[in-house]
Amino acid sequence: MGIRMKKKQLILMFSSIILGTLVLSGCGKSSNNKEKSKETLEVTSKGFPIVKEETTFSMMGPNVGVAEWKDMPFFQDYAEKTGINWTFTTPPNADFSTKLNLALASGDLPDVIFAASSNNLTASMEMEYGGQGTLIPLESLIDEYMPNLSKLMDENENIRKSLTTPDGHIYSLPAIQTRSTSIWPRWPMWYNGEWLEALNVKERPKTTDEFYDLLVRMRDEDPNGNGKKDEIPLVDVQLDNSRPWLMAAFGLTELGIENMDGKAVYTPITENYKAFLEYMHKLYTEGLLDPETYSQAQEQVKAKGQNDRLGVFQDYYSYFTVGTSEADGLKHPMFAPLTSDYSEEPVVPIASGMQRSTLSITSKAESPEAIARWADYFYSEEGAFYMNFGPENSFWKFETNDEGKQVRVYTDEVNLENTEDTRGTITPAYGIAVPTIDTDWPEDYQIRTDKNQEIDTTFNDFMTSETETKIAPYGKIPFPLVYMTDEENEVIKEVKTDLSTYLEQMEAKFITGVKPLSEWYEYVETTKSMGLDKYVEVYQSALDCYNNS
Repeated sequence: MGIRMKKKQLILMFSSIILGTLVLSGCGKSSNNKEKSKETLEVTSKGFPIVKEETTFSMMGPNVGVAEWKDMPFFQDYAEKTGINWTFTTPPNADFSTKLNLALASGDLPDVIFAASSNNLTASMEMEYGGQGTLIPLESLIDEYMPNLSKLMDENENIRKSLTTPDGHIYSLPAIQTRSTSIWPRWPMWYNGEWLEALNVKERPKTTDEFYDLLVRMRDEDPNGNGKKDEIPLVDVQLDNSRPWLMAAFGLTELGIENMDGKAVYTPITENYKAFLEYMHKLYTEGLLDPETYSQAQEQVKAKGQNDRLGVFQDYYSYFTVGTSEADGLKHPMFAPLTSDYSEEPVVPIASGMQRSTLSITSKAESPEAIARWADYFYSEEGAFYMNFGPENSFWKFETNDEGKQVRVYTDEVNLENTEDTRGTITPAYGIAVPTIDTDWPEDYQIRTDKNQEIDTTFNDFMTSETETKIAPYGKIPFPLVYMTDEENEVIKEVKTDLSTYLEQMEAKFITGVKPLSEWYEYVETTKSMGLDKYVEVYQSALDCYNNS
């Protein structure tokens, strides 16, 4: 399941708050919203129980269909620890958005909206129902009753900024991902290490020119040793996985709106992007980029990899594509960022490490303080493990191994062929985003199939090391997680679809040569005619508010 995060990487992961649902303007703080604090319950200051007299709240959340929440050991055991019980309204995930909207519109509210996600409790809904007082502000509750989350916010101001709406309030709690893989914008690219060895490559490319030269060697020097010219130096599907890594060599971290020193820039009409297209067209026409890039599926890529035909490829784990063992995955080094005349310093985009709308408290809750304390435990390592895997003796248990050490092992009830299906009956943290941190578990937290099982973290160690050295130091946030008003979202909706469709078509045509790059000027003018100015203006307004918050 991973290894203990190093402190510097943990902080970096918290910094990687980007992309995702975009939202905002009207940057002033509102004085109309006051935080609700009825304090009808006596709430303890720390530890368990949370309340001195047992109480019950109501919760609404999406059910993924594995088990009823009332039957889950997580909720049952945590109620005993905390003194807080729940009644549940859990419509199927597919119907949750409709049911939530009805509840908010009618005023027939639960105390807590749980695991809604920004798709169901959107940023504009947060602002609307927060402004009305239906959702209560959480920032003072966080400061006073949530020391674990407060600590994370103190370590990185972007967490608080990304949760704070234009009226100055926070209306939902986040899910924060801190896994070593969380900063990847897409699957990483991997070099075929056996080909590098066959070609006697001692140092991997650092520039786009050196990368081109290596691809030529892969094409021409028979690195798979079968006597055929069947090597595919660079493979992809629709360019979706390699684009973030290769476009970054030209100084761009987002195909769309990017934050460049406080200015919102639409990158597909920049000279940097034109240079990227010229480079990719060169790779395509010289047979260095797979000619089936725009026609194949991932299954075909894997088939080529298992036939030892790929030099540079993308996958979550390298050995998934080449069809070898996990141990053999150590042979394939991770792609490191390149530089070019357009970007003298290496840079890579960093993916989002946070989701909003995992827990909101409504005006019906009579003790928001107790609910805040209830949720804060999950922002600690111990509490996050509890949220993800439930209490002892449900999904896991302690056993003493032959060395006399207590270790965690799966209980007898767990289906070892599909542990996730069993886990989904234990905790709601299955297929939905919940208020917690999702981290690489240290060895003491690893769950074993047998008490004497060796925990082999070799490949995870390798993957973390490669990420820390080749991605993390060069990461850039393309655009922060911001809020937008309904009016601004309407502008985005009005322009984005046509803009994205045209961009997708033209990129493929320029790279494959269907359209010559001599038509670049016409492409730029057509793009601008699609309402680009007001599209960029909306993002600029959102960025200004974020920076001034």
